[in-house]
Amino acid sequence: MTLTQLRYLVAIADSGLNITLAAERVHATQPGLSKQLRQLEDELGFQLFVRKGKSLDTVTHAGRQVLERARTILAEAANIRSIAANLRNESHGELRIATTHTQARFALPAAIGTLSQSYPRVSVHLQPGRDSEVLAQLEAGRVDLAVISTAGAPPGSGIALPAYRWHRVILAPREHPLATSGQPPSLDALAKLPLVSYDSSVKADSSLRRAFEAHQLQPHVAMTAGDADLIKTYVRTGLGIGVLAEMAMLPADTDLAVLPADHLFPQCTTWIVLRRESVLREYVLEFVTQFAPHLDRRDVARVLAGDAAACEWTGVPHWRERRQAALAA
Repeated sequence: MTLTQLRYLVAIADSGLNITLAAERVHATQPGLSKQLRQLEDELGFQLFVRKGKSLDTVTHAGRQVLERARTILAEAANIRSIAANLRNESHGELRIATTHTQARFALPAAIGTLSQSYPRVSVHLQPGRDSEVLAQLEAGRVDLAVISTAGAPPGSGIALPAYRWHRVILAPREHPLATSGQPPSLDALAKLPLVSYDSSVKADSSLRRAFEAHQLQPHVAMTAGDADLIKTYVRTGLGIGVLAEMAMLPADTDLAVLPADHLFPQCTTWIVLRRESVLREYVLEFVTQFAPHLDRRDVARVLAGDAAACEWTGVPHWRERRQAALAA
C-alpha cells in the first residue's frame, strides 16, 4: 500500500467515480490509475467499488471505511510535509483557496496581492463556487482553506476564523420608484417586486427568505446567480431589484442606486475556515493575517493546535471600516 494508491483512491471518490476525471486531477494516465486501484484491492483482499461493466458504480461498505482512513493518512502526510518545509524555511509552494465568486472578486485581491509581494514564489489557486461547494472542497482536502459567509453561527466544519462583518444592499436602476421615493426600502415593498439575488436565496434556510417569512411575506426571486457582477447586469436590464453583498459595489457602478438594507436583513460574517489539526505553511498564516489583520497569528496557531480557549475573537471589523482604512492608507 502506498500514498500514491491512497491518493488515487480519494481522487476517484471525489470525482464521482469517474476514472478519467480522477486521472486528470492527479495528473496520471487512466490505465495507470486503474492499475494502482486493482493492486490496492488485491493487497486488501476485497473490492473498494461496485463495478457495472467497465465503470465504477458505487463505493462498497468496506471502501467507505478505507476512504475515511485514507483521507486521514493523506492529511497527516501533508502535515508532515508542511512541518518539514517550515523547518527548512521554504518560501515556495501553493495556496489553494475555495471561496464564493463575491469574495474572490471583491474581498480577496488585496490580501493575495500583498502575499504575492512577500512570497513571490507561492502560486495561489482560487476555486470559486457556490456556498454549498466551498466547504465540501475543504473537507475533501482539495484546498488549504475556505472563505465563506454566514448570517448566523460559524460554519459547522473546520476551524472558523472571523474575517469581517458586512450587510446586504438593495440595488435598483436610478429611475426606479424604489430609488426615487426618498424613503428607505421596506420588506413589504420588496415583496411586491421581482428580486435578483444569489443562488443561496432560494434555499429554505436562506437568511433572506427567513427575513421575509418572519413578517409573513413571500419574496419573488425572479433570478439567481452566483456572481455579483451578473446580478448587477440583470438589474440594469430591468429584470428586478438586486439584493447583494455591499462589498460587490464599485465606484464605477454610478448608474445604479444603492439603498441600505441594514434594517431589513441580518448582519453577515465572512469566515476563514481551516481544517482541524492541520499544519499550515508560513505563507498560509501570512495570508490569514493579511486578510484578517485583527487575528493574531499566534492565536491562530494555538487554535489549530487544539487550544479552544483562543477561540474568543474580538474586534472583528465591519467591511465599511476596512474600506475606510484602505482609502486612508
